[in-house]
Amino acid sequence: MQDDTPASNTPCIEFWFDFSSNYSYLSAMRIDNAAAQRGVVVHWRPFLLGPIFQSFGWPTSPFVLQERKGAYVWKDMERQCAKYALPWERPTVFPRAATLPMKVAAAHADAAWIGRYCRIFMTKLFALDEEINAESQVLEVLTGLGLDAASVVAHAHSDVGRNSLRERTAQAQARGVFGAPTFFVQGEMFWGNDRLDDALDFAVRTAPGP
Repeated sequence: MQDDTPASNTPCIEFWFDFSSNYSYLSAMRIDNAAAQRGVVVHWRPFLLGPIFQSFGWPTSPFVLQERKGAYVWKDMERQCAKYALPWERPTVFPRAATLPMKVAAAHADAAWIGRYCRIFMTKLFALDEEINAESQVLEVLTGLGLDAASVVAHAHSDVGRNSLRERTAQAQARGVFGAPTFFVQGEMFWGNDRLDDALDFAVRTAPGP
């Protein structure tokens, strides 16, 4: 399956992420600025890692299943957040449920406010160690963004809204996504926060000519 970004001469990047992914946090907090500096358009693509992990026979994150890997990851997150000057607090629950805010994100992935919305929830998860799956929390965030919060949440609960997240997750699986964050540029996959800059540079180099 090819990428789903519209044909354009403007370089673009697809950012596939899950709110519960700690490495997605690193990318979510910096992708818009990094892309803007290069003139690259970001397409936010929320999906659920859980079904992908389950397809590998994993009931939860490999960072939980493999104790030594988990210990390394939390130390690595300290270093990476210091590198990017991002706030960090190790979550007391991992991974955390984020189905409702993810449904909203999937149903409004191309909205002008999607980047701000996602950064708020990622900050709640990985800088404030907060639960984020209650409807009251989602309504509060949407209201703070100046949106008709009740309408946005109602859409997320609708058949169309629910299916948006399912379809994105199925699309991620079909395209071979195995972790988050994952980036696609011109159909090529880049995996991991440490490949964000490579993906953005590739987007500039390979953008279609006028």
